[in-house]
Amino acid sequence: MSATVRRVLGEGFRVFFLAAGLYGLFTGVIWGMWLAAQAGEGPIGEASYAMAAPMWHAHEMIFGYATAALGGFFLTAVPNWTGAPGARTAYITAAAGLWLAGRAAMWFSASLAPWAVAVADLAFVPILAAKIATQLMRRPKPQNMIFLAFLAFIWIANLMAHLEWLGLTADTLDTGLRAGLLSLCGMIAVLGGRITPAFTRNAMKREGEPEETWPVSVPHLEKASLILALALPVPILILGPGAVAGVVALALGVVLFLRLSRWRARWALRQPILIALHLGLGMLGLGLILWGLALLGVGNEIGALHVLGIGAVGGMTLAVMSRAALGHSGRALIAPPPVAVAYGLMAAAALLRWIGAGLDAGYLVVMLAADGSWVVAFALYLVAMWPALTQPRASGAG
Repeated sequence: MSATVRRVLGEGFRVFFLAAGLYGLFTGVIWGMWLAAQAGEGPIGEASYAMAAPMWHAHEMIFGYATAALGGFFLTAVPNWTGAPGARTAYITAAAGLWLAGRAAMWFSASLAPWAVAVADLAFVPILAAKIATQLMRRPKPQNMIFLAFLAFIWIANLMAHLEWLGLTADTLDTGLRAGLLSLCGMIAVLGGRITPAFTRNAMKREGEPEETWPVSVPHLEKASLILALALPVPILILGPGAVAGVVALALGVVLFLRLSRWRARWALRQPILIALHLGLGMLGLGLILWGLALLGVGNEIGALHVLGIGAVGGMTLAVMSRAALGHSGRALIAPPPVAVAYGLMAAAALLRWIGAGLDAGYLVVMLAADGSWVVAFALYLVAMWPALTQPRASGAG
């Protein structure tokens, strides 16, 4: 095993943020090829996966790309929260192997038994949850333990998708996909709601800004946001996407914007690595409001879901992965120019996809433009962050 491979497998952020970037790029390219085929600009070959292409695409964005990003984040952040030892190379290697096995099983699902695909795809999240649970128990704070609930929601949502593919249920796939996405959104509301004002406050403090100008947290808004974020996936899992879920989403979206209005986004504009966090949470608030309205009969639900999936999940994971990779590899917390461009492209992709959902003429053109923005964003991320993810720490340790 080469030194680079050992290094990548030795820290969770390296292997999983690298995997997320590569898989985000791969899935974007594959989706773009499918869209081009629908437009008559490319061949339509026989797919290696068993499900319809849009379902493979949706599933892999939620339970493939996003879970890799979660793996890298939690394996890096939880030891810092609790003082627990970081995961060993053997565990990280095994966990990464399970994640990859799930992706391979989904890709080759047309040639595999549905139960084998389900087993392979459902294995990673429990292994991740078990590891971080043992670390969290060293300092079992409720505000950290709730992430185990979000991981459970994500796993149950994925199970619902597989139950339909197994033929055991008739209509749980769409609910599972939505519950998985909204579980990710709830988790982002909690995590992003912590780190965005904290990182902005720290940056303002370093630059000597007076304390009265720092981000302000309002306790009743913080509590409301936490309760609504944790509640967000529950009505979807129990009742399916409907009016109850729509009201919860609307309420959380409004609360998020009220919180964001106090976090000095205008000041953060001078630092791309900061404004990307504000932008990701802004996309989350916008997407939740649009989705809530759509469930209540106003607007396009698919467009709203993509504001959440691309703008909130894609945008916030890109922001957090790049920041964490820089910080934990001993590099300055300054977004490289390609990554700063990637932040903007991700937001553009979300808005283009939302616009495209309401079009008849030009639909595929706008869809391809949105997909192209996603692909270029991840290509830029990989090129710029490759040294931080694969090379020794900037200090020389490593």
